[in-house]
Amino acid sequence: MLGGRQFGSELLYCCAMKVVVKVGTSLIAPGGRIATEWMRALVDQLDLVQHEYLIVSSGAIACGMAGLGLRTKPSEVQQMQACAAVGQSALMHTYEQLFYGKKKVAQLLLTSDDFSSPARYRNLCNTLSHLLRLGVIPVVNENDSVSVRELVGSFGDNDELSALLALAVRADWLLLLTNVDGFYLQGNGGGKKIVRTVRRFTPALEDACKGKSKLGTGGMASKLRAARLAVSAGVHVVIANGTKPGVIRQAFDRRTGTYFPPQLGKNGAGYLDGIQILSRFADR
Repeated sequence: MLGGRQFGSELLYCCAMKVVVKVGTSLIAPGGRIATEWMRALVDQLDLVQHEYLIVSSGAIACGMAGLGLRTKPSEVQQMQACAAVGQSALMHTYEQLFYGKKKVAQLLLTSDDFSSPARYRNLCNTLSHLLRLGVIPVVNENDSVSVRELVGSFGDNDELSALLALAVRADWLLLLTNVDGFYLQGNGGGKKIVRTVRRFTPALEDACKGKSKLGTGGMASKLRAARLAVSAGVHVVIANGTKPGVIRQAFDRRTGTYFPPQLGKNGAGYLDGIQILSRFADR
């Protein structure tokens, strides 16, 4: 089985895996301030000896709001860009502190142009590959301080960016961590129930996606799009509540959140190459 072996209902991970972990604004900066203790708990869950990790981190604008003394998210592009520039510096300083003595971290700020230009996409893949070989953890975010398109949700609060990144590095897993327990559908009794496994993407799933966080730009709809793209390329995907203790291991074991199994083998003909990634992104 991709990324490990399956015995009964247990997933035993004895092989090195490449994992993309996306953390949303609601986790990184609830209320507009960096949640350092939560971030430390997340880092402590990562098996840095066994696996390779890439972190897609939202929260720069929210962190910048705190640094600039703003109580509400600005609506003007220039103010949002200023918040992103201030907040990104604070975010990376926090990551460097949390990984100190464990791993080196590297900052990559990306825009849609890095995926729509073949030359830039090739350079991105080469950079990521070399960083991972050096044992460095890439910390990736949208380049909100210079790109207007990202500020209006081009990547859906980094959800789709994380899927594109997973495809670029041929990741085994994509973990979309948020502040809800997973993907919900309306139950027969009128209440909502969590869907533990999604094997098919249907119009009903898309209709069930509503709402955004106050500080973020995405929502469940963007997470569903990200999952759909990633699983089509052979990546395991989980949407899970990042506030739960031990969420990383539980996600691998499919004991929390909503699991999206890969639809095609990662190393087979179904795996999307760079040109296919660019084509899908350009069609949006």
